Amino acid sequence: MDVSVSSRNIELTEALRDVTTEKIGRLGRFLDGMDRAEVHFFEERNPRIADKDVCEVTMDGHGHHVRAKVAAADPFAAVDAAVNKLEHQLHKLKTKLVGRSHPRRAQPRGADPLAVDLAASLDGLAPAVAPVLPVEDDVEADGFRIVKSKRFTMKPMTPEEAVMQMELLGHSFYFFSNAETGRAAVVYHRSAGDVGLIDEAG
Repeated sequence: MDVSVSSRNIELTEALRDVTTEKIGRLGRFLDGMDRAEVHFFEERNPRIADKDVCEVTMDGHGHHVRAKVAAADPFAAVDAAVNKLEHQLHKLKTKLVGRSHPRRAQPRGADPLAVDLAASLDGLAPAVAPVLPVEDDVEADGFRIVKSKRFTMKPMTPEEAVMQMELLGHSFYFFSNAETGRAAVVYHRSAGDVGLIDEAG
C-alpha cells in the first residue's frame, strides 16, 4: 500500500513517519484492493481540549473510500486509535461486500468473512465519487467566505452503495450519481436517525 504522511503544527519525526507507514500499510491485508492511504497529523488549538494531537486517515481503492479521524494525547497514540477504527470499518465494508456478491450463499458455520476473496466483487461494484481537482480556497460569495471547494467525477451507484460510502467516510450526507435514475442525488442522515434521499427531478 502507498502511504503518504503529512503534518501541520506537529513535528513529523522520522520515528513517527516510520511507525505510521508501517501500521497503516498493514491495513491492506484486511481488504484486497485498498492501495493508497493519506495520513495527516495536526494539533487542535483549543486550550479546552485535552487530546490535542489529531490523526486523520483516508484510504482509497477500487472506488471505495474509508476515513478515520481520531484525537489522542500524542501522535503515536492517535495512530494506534486510527488503526483500530479503520480495522473495524474495513471489516464492516468487507462483510457487506461479501453479502452483496453472494446474497444466497450461506456462510459455513464458524466461517470467517475475512477469509473470502473479494477481488471479483470489488471490481464489479460501481466506484464512489472520486475527487479530481481541488479548487482554490477562500472564495468570496455574496459576503460569505467559501473556505473549501472540490470538483468530483461522479460514477453511478445505487442509493444503498451511497449510504455505505457515507457511513464509511463518517459524513452526514453524500452526493452521488444515482444509477437507478441517471441523475444527481444526495443521501443524508435525518434527525430521527433514518436516512433520507434527495433525487434530482426529471
